[in-house]
Amino acid sequence: MSDKVLFFDTTLRDGEQCPGASMNLRQKLEVARQLEKLGVDVIEAGFPCISDGDFESVHTIARTVKKCRIAGLARCVENDIRQAAAAVAPAGERGRIHVFLATSPLHREFKLKKSKEEIIEMAVAGVKLAKSLVNDVEFSAEDASRTEHDYLAQVVEAVIDAGATTVNIPDTVGFTTPTEYFAIIKYLKDNVKNIDKAVISVHCHNDIGMAVANSLAAVHAGARQVEGTINGIGERAGNTAIEEVAMALSTRPEPFGFEKGSQPHNLNTREIVKTSRVVTRMSGMLVQRSKAIVGENAFAHSSGIHQHGILAKRETYEIIDPVEVGWGETELPLTKHSGRAAVKARLEKLGHTLSNDELSAVFERFKKVGDSKKFVYDDDLSSLVDDSLDTSNGVWKMSHIQFIGGDSARPTATVTLVKDDEEYTDCAIGNGPVNACFKAIDRITQTHGELVDYNVRATSTGQDALGEVSVKVQFGDCESGCKPISGKGAATDVIEASARAYLNAVNRNITFNALGISGN
Repeated sequence: MSDKVLFFDTTLRDGEQCPGASMNLRQKLEVARQLEKLGVDVIEAGFPCISDGDFESVHTIARTVKKCRIAGLARCVENDIRQAAAAVAPAGERGRIHVFLATSPLHREFKLKKSKEEIIEMAVAGVKLAKSLVNDVEFSAEDASRTEHDYLAQVVEAVIDAGATTVNIPDTVGFTTPTEYFAIIKYLKDNVKNIDKAVISVHCHNDIGMAVANSLAAVHAGARQVEGTINGIGERAGNTAIEEVAMALSTRPEPFGFEKGSQPHNLNTREIVKTSRVVTRMSGMLVQRSKAIVGENAFAHSSGIHQHGILAKRETYEIIDPVEVGWGETELPLTKHSGRAAVKARLEKLGHTLSNDELSAVFERFKKVGDSKKFVYDDDLSSLVDDSLDTSNGVWKMSHIQFIGGDSARPTATVTLVKDDEEYTDCAIGNGPVNACFKAIDRITQTHGELVDYNVRATSTGQDALGEVSVKVQFGDCESGCKPISGKGAATDVIEASARAYLNAVNRNITFNALGISGN
């Protein structure tokens, strides 16, 4: 048995399937680079056959990331598998094809309409084809936790014989419990004769709040790869939160079969908080304050008794040193007098790798913000990166915005946008200045979006803090089931930030329509 637990990060695939969390290529690259710094063992970069955009993302990440294995997801279908192989090809020997096929009675009867024998034949054929294209093949038995144990063992044995080097036993719908999941993994270890030729992986969902507990139970039973996402984002109630599993293993290795004081995984835990923040900004999925490890309250102590204990000895109320997961003092903030080189250096330290043109776009926004507030903090700067780069790559760019509001005035907004170096200006009246801005943008871009979610937060402290706005917008007739599109914007003025976020969503809608993607 391996003395390390491998982490398979699917933030860019399963995590991105969360409604409103869809990321463009630029954002996915930012996340992938940070995952590499965190030290995850495998990055599942996407589902290459699902769209041209997904293929490009996986291919670009495979070319860019140099340390992690890069996986592409595929059904047990020839076209899927060949697309995945082409997408991960730039990673060379680090490329992995992750094939999956459902095995449970429910899926066999109602989704696939296949017999047990047909399922095994399809799984073996898929693994063999993948193995002919790459050396590293993972097979997932979808809905494994609701599959008969003896049949699951037959499937696992067959795909290992066919060449799978990792076998994944997913709790696809978050159905199982830690005791049951432990028993499943132990059954496979005891009854699959070739199980020592593959790594057992687990992929848990959080539908009844047990994804992390189930993953840890599986590790205790002998699983040596945990699949999950940063911040636990994902479909429905989300996936296993990688940072929680990692710190449970680091803090309490003995209950899971590791020696006291050992490091049971390869993660650089001091990059956890930074990675969480990068994923939050790139995906638009905010972290609740009380979230374990990375929530703002994770190491906050308001009780006088707790504060006294912490001051006397930290371990009285903290089982994890916050520094070990990346919490610490923010460096001295930048000011409007800070030069391009200083901004570039700070951006690189925050994990942002920018081209000269991208740096210029960010620096231009930085100078404008610097004129509006005394200090530009690290969180401000990261918000500006996301906002500047995302809108600069869109069809429409914000040039000027002016608005009137108040209890004695009709809320009115005048907006100037730029497209192909030509300016377009229009104005509109709304039920508030934010609504007026949205209407003016609709008039110029000839679109109509319905706001379904709106969030605003301050990125730092003080009355001059940068406001970061996240929106979800529904475009057009969505009776066919299209998902809302997310947008983000940042500015010292919340109304301007709102307009930027809405325009960001408009641009993404235009891009998705051009690519033929329903998007979210």
